Formats: sequence, structure tokens, C-alpha cells
Amino acid sequence: MPSRLPIQDIFAGLVTSIGTAIRYWFHYTLVAFAWLGVVPLTACRIYKCLFTGSVSSLLTLPLDMLSTENLLADCLQGCFVVTCTLCAFISLVWLREQIVHGGAPIWLEHAAPPFNAAGHHQNEAPAGGNGAENVAADQPANPPAENAVVGENPDAQDDQAEEEEEENEEEDDAGVEDAADANNGAQDDMNWNALEWDRAAEELTWERMLGLDGSLVFLEHVFWVVSLNTLFILVFAFCPYHIGHFSLVGLGFEEHVQASHFEGLITTIVGYILLAITLIICHGLATLVKFHRSRRLLGVCYIVVKVSLLVVVEIGVFPLICGWWLDICSLEMFDATLKDRELSFQSAPGTTMFLHWLVGMVYVFYFASFILLLREVLRPGVLWFLRNLNDPDFNPVQEMIHLPIYRHLRRFILSVIVFGSIVLLMLWLPIRIIKSLLPNFLPYNVMLYSDAPVSELSLELLLLQVVLPALLEQGHTRQWLKGLVRAWTVTAGYLLDLHSYLLGDQEENENSANQQVNNNQHARNNNAIPVVGEGLHAAHQAILQQGGPVGFQPYRRPLNFPLRIFLLIVFMCITLLIASLICLTLPVFAGRWLMSFWTGTAKIHELYTAACGLYVCWLTIRAVTVLVAWMPQGRRVIFQKVKEWSLMIMKTLIVAVLLAGVVPLLLGLLFELVIVAPLRVPLDQTPLFYPWQDWALGVLHAKIIAAITLMGPQWWLKTVIEQVYANGIRNIDLHYIVRKLAAPVISVLLLSLCVPYVIASGVVPLLGVTAEMQNLVHRRIYPFLLMVVVLMAILSFQVRQFKRLYEHIKNDKYLVGQRLVNYERKSGKQGSSPPPPQSSQE
Repeated sequence: MPSRLPIQDIFAGLVTSIGTAIRYWFHYTLVAFAWLGVVPLTACRIYKCLFTGSVSSLLTLPLDMLSTENLLADCLQGCFVVTCTLCAFISLVWLREQIVHGGAPIWLEHAAPPFNAAGHHQNEAPAGGNGAENVAADQPANPPAENAVVGENPDAQDDQAEEEEEENEEEDDAGVEDAADANNGAQDDMNWNALEWDRAAEELTWERMLGLDGSLVFLEHVFWVVSLNTLFILVFAFCPYHIGHFSLVGLGFEEHVQASHFEGLITTIVGYILLAITLIICHGLATLVKFHRSRRLLGVCYIVVKVSLLVVVEIGVFPLICGWWLDICSLEMFDATLKDRELSFQSAPGTTMFLHWLVGMVYVFYFASFILLLREVLRPGVLWFLRNLNDPDFNPVQEMIHLPIYRHLRRFILSVIVFGSIVLLMLWLPIRIIKSLLPNFLPYNVMLYSDAPVSELSLELLLLQVVLPALLEQGHTRQWLKGLVRAWTVTAGYLLDLHSYLLGDQEENENSANQQVNNNQHARNNNAIPVVGEGLHAAHQAILQQGGPVGFQPYRRPLNFPLRIFLLIVFMCITLLIASLICLTLPVFAGRWLMSFWTGTAKIHELYTAACGLYVCWLTIRAVTVLVAWMPQGRRVIFQKVKEWSLMIMKTLIVAVLLAGVVPLLLGLLFELVIVAPLRVPLDQTPLFYPWQDWALGVLHAKIIAAITLMGPQWWLKTVIEQVYANGIRNIDLHYIVRKLAAPVISVLLLSLCVPYVIASGVVPLLGVTAEMQNLVHRRIYPFLLMVVVLMAILSFQVRQFKRLYEHIKNDKYLVGQRLVNYERKSGKQGSSPPPPQSSQE
């Protein structure tokens, strides 16, 4: 092997590498053009063609496909359409798995037990889940609640169980007729070979499907994706929309729907509702004429439409109702009227509806979280009317499949009543009380601008980067709230003699645990063993029809129990009202008082005053809880703890001044000089710098840089940050932080700021240039030096890449064979040592 490669070899290697790069570039360009251009553009043009409503659009569709007008907008809209069709396809596949593994409803698949050789029925549970019904025959049905809201009374559930049993008995005759179809379906499931599907899944990878492996097989996948998009647009969008459109036009509701600004969505939902009604009617007719396959197909289609509508109602409509009700009940708090909300809806209907839906979703989420916290405090069985979302047997999709529509509608109405009543109690009524007692406190100031010298952007960044992380990550808010709930429960229990009902007794808990074990053993002995292939189906039926609250514990029932429960509810409402009054007034009052020292008489957005007051309240509560925890340890220990914490606070303040004060300020100022000032300020004007805004932006940039550093490769800065994070505040090492982190970072930032300034203000005037040139150099030296540094980094990277290419060309040209042999130390056996590596060279 020569020490240096000939020029022709280097040139040939470069040409080969460039050719390979060009080939890959053409292939990946074709892949990007197919998946990011052809597929979304085709989906968008077909979607527009179908919903134009004219025959001429169908005739001009091939020409519209080749049109170059609005390419970017159509591609973006097509990506949304493709995403919707892909989600619909995945949802259909997932729903099919839920029906196959969880079992179809009783009215759809109610097969009679097969006959044995003697002509008698086998003692097996049918596919409709009758085995689960027999197990829970003597138990009241436990209706699962959606949205974590009120369910039914267990005493009133016995009648429902009897009605369900009567309906099942009426469907037994129809189940005998479907036995043959059920057996054929089971036979098809038995003939299904999972190994072939696994092998196909192993062969089809994401690289092969998208064309990233270098082959052209992805063109076939592009064709099938385009065909699937067209089919889904036609079936799931075009047909329901036109069914709803023709129905609304026939009923004369077209003008009302157009006035809602959501004509397409409402018309499509109406079409789906009419389609569901049509499917259930056709299913009934197919049952009467004994068309078994058509009956099952229509039933499955009805289940798909039913589950889709229920998902829209639960995830879309219900949070939207909650959001609008919250807004209506809080109008006086912001000095707004319904006319203002109507004008905002007319100007931006989509944004308004999304914001209300988001607020409602947050409200529902926190309500469900509070219910989960209550379950950790209260006796199991107190919240029997609320569905336990942490229950491993809870499956909302199975409930949507099996439970009838009227039960979903009833629970939806109860959910709206409960959530709306809580909003009235904790928002509307406290606002009325505050306006009567403190007339000058409301309304809150929610203006979008401020006359104060402090920028709204700076305050927002401070809120998002400092206040909220401290409250959410280190606030112990959940533990405090749980302690308050427990204290309130104990107080209410002893005042009303409901301690056993709310919290239970230790002796009763032990006895109930033993009784629960015995009951589970008894139920396990009485349960019929399901047939092969029906285990999960029978389990879901048992879940839906099981009775009594899970983990129920007995309690002592005092005298006048209904009256005590009523007084408990009144006491709870009063407590929630007082808590809401405190939360609406105390943080804002404290924040206004503290911000007045900073901004004077200028009005600040109440979001910042509330956040500041909440932060101060959190610090106060945290200090009080720490002192209460130290009190039993004695005065000497308290002084020792205070000394330790004082030293730790001093170290933390020094580190905070360096890392949260100096570094963000220098970083924000450097960003202002390099990026913002050259882009926003002309050469004939003088830029003005605001240290407060530069510091606030620097905090954001510092967090972004730290996150990128922690996600990147291992180097000294990542090692130091990980070590500081691992030590935490309690084990803070001031010397290590200053020497390893603060000093190097501050030195680099100071050099980046000072060196260009010294060159522009000290070196350039000595060269005798004009004043205009000095101004140009002074204003453009920072971005120029940034370009130089970036160029040097690119050149260094290209030099390393050329060295790697040089070694690769040399190895391909002169290295013929190479074998890697494992190295082992010689131990005892000399004959077991491997031979040395061999290589042949020219």
C-alpha cells in the first residue's frame, strides 16, 4: 500500500462518491415528491372535486390534478386529509380488534349452544355472555359512568337487570337461527394462521414501505394509499355529508345550519345520525326476513357509526359545553357581555370554539383528577355513583359497543347537570358575592397591552419559565390538597357522626377484607368456565353486568342517616364556596400589592398578578409546613436546621445570580446584537437595548440550549450539567458549579461580546477609515464574526469528511482481505489462544 494515493485514484473515488450521492439524491427526491407531493395533492384535489357539487368538476379532475395553482396550500390541506383518513383506518382496525376480542353485543351475536351427538345442548356459555349473566343474576348492575360523573343508584339497578334479562330471553329465538353463522365464523378464526401475518410484517418495514431502502416498491404503496384515501373520502365524508345536506334541505333547516359557521361539520354529523337510524332499521328488517349475513354486516356498520358518534360527543361536544358554560358564568369577572362573545365568535368562529373546547377539556381533566384524589382518602364504596378511572377493568370502548344509546344519553345529561352545577357553585355564586362585598375588586384586568415599562412578553416568559415550573414540579400541591381533604373529611365525620361512613374503621376494614376474600372465592367457585375463544368476551360481559362497588367496605349506619347525608352535602357546598372565594381573591390581592411596588399605578394583566400572588402564597405555605415538621425535634435541632438551610439558601442565591442572572443576560444581549438588531434597526438609527427584556429572552434561550445539550452527544458541558442536576439543591456544590460551569460559560459569552467590540471600536479607527465605514463595521461585526465561526465549523467538518473519504478510497483500492479475531488472555491453556489477525495487501 503506497503512503500517498495517486491523483487519478482520488479523482476516481470522488467521482464515484458524487455519482452515488446524486443517485441517492434522485431517489430520495422521488420519495419526497411521492409522499409529500403526489399523495396529499391528490387527496386534496379529489376532496375538492367531490365536494364542489358539479358534474363538470368530475370531468376536469385529470386536468385539475396537473394544475400548478395553490400547490403549497393544497399540499398542506391534503396532508390534513391524509392524516384524517389514516386515523379513520387505524380506528376501524382497532375497533374491529375490540369487537373480536371483547365480543359483539348480545343483540348482534346471540348464538344458541350447539347440539351434541345425543341431540342435547352442551352446558356451555353462549357467545352472548349468558354465563356472565348467571353469575351476576342476584347482583345489581353497576353502570359505568362516562366523564367521571354521576351514575345510577344501586337500588334502582335491580329493575334494569330484570329488563335486560327479559330482552335476552326475547332474543334467544333469534340466537338459535344464528348458530350456523357463528360456528362458521369460529371456524374461520381457527383456520387463521398468525405466522404468515408475522412473516409479512417482518418483511414489510417502514424503510421498505416508504422507499427509504433504495427500492422502487414504494410506488405500489403510493398507489394503494391514494386509492385508500379516495375510498375513505367517498365513504366516510362524501356520503354522510350529502345524506345530511339533502335531509336538512328537505326539513328547511339549511339557513340555520349556515348561520352556525360550521355547516360542513354539522351537516356531516346529521348525516351520520340519519345513517345510524337507517342501519338499525335495516338491521331489524334483516332480522325479520332472516338474512343472517346481512344482519351481522348491518349491525357491525351500526356499531362503527355509534362508537364514532359517541366519541365525538364525549371528546368534542361535552368539553365544548363545559367551556361555554364556564365562560358564561364568568362574564362579570372580566366585565364582558354575551354580545362581546357573539362578536368574537362572528369574527373568528374556529378559534373561539377551540379555546372554549380547550378550557372545557382542562376543566374535565382536573375534575377527574380531583375525584381520583378523593378515592385515595375516602372509604371504598362512598363514591359508588362515580366510575373509577383507575379500575383496570374499565374499558370505555367496550361500554360504547355494548351499552344501548339511551343509557349513554342519560349519563350524558347527568354529566352536564353535575358539571354545570359545580360551575355555578364555585364560579358564578362567588363572583356575585365578591361584587357585593368588594365592589372595586372586580373586574379582572385582562388587557392585551400595558403602559408599564415592563414588557408583557417578559412577564409571560418569567411566568412560564420560573413561576409555573416551581409550582408544578416542587410545590407538593397534591400532597397538601390531599391533607386538606383528609382534615375536612375527619372534621365533617366527627361533627355529623359519619366517620365510619366516610373513612371506615380499622376493625371493620379487616373484617371486610376477609369477607371480600371469601366472596371472591365463592364467586370463583360458582363461575362457569367459558368455552375456548370466549374468555375475554365473557370477561367483558361480566364487567359490564357485575354488581356492587368494587372494594366495598361496610360501615356503621347512624340514626337519621339521610338527614346527616343532606347536611354533609350542604357542608361540602359551603366549603367549596369558601375555597372558591379564597382562590379568586387572595392570590390576586397579594399579587396586585406586590406588583404595585414594581410597576407603580400601571395596570398589569391579572394573569401575572395572580401568578405572583400564588407564588408568594406557595412560598409561605411551604415555609410554614417545614417549620411545623421541625417543631417536634426541639429548639436545638431547629437552630441547626435553620443554619444549614441559611447556608444552602446563600449558596443557591449565588448560583442563581450567576446561572439565572448573569448568563441569561449575556446570552440575551448577544442574541440581540447578532440577530435582532441587524434585522430590525437600520444603519442610520441607533439601537436601544433593554436589559430586562434581554434577560427574559436569555432565560428562554438558556433553557433551550440546556435541553439541546442534554439531548446531544456526551461532552464536558453535558457532563457538568448532569452532575449539577444530580446533586440537587440540598447537596449543592458551589465550588464545582463556579469552576466547572459558571466560569467557562461566562468567559465564552464575555469574549463573544467584548472581542468584536474591541475590534470595531479600538482597531478599526486606527486604520483611518471613514465614519460611515466605522459605523458599518460596528453594527455588522457581530453577525460577520458569527458567519466566520459557522464557516470555520463547516470547513472543519468537510476536512474530517474528506479524510474519511480518503481512507475509504485507499482501503477499497489496496485492502483486499481483512479478518477480525477475538483477543483472549493466555490462561493455563496455551493451545486455546487464537491465531493473530491476517490481512493480505498489495
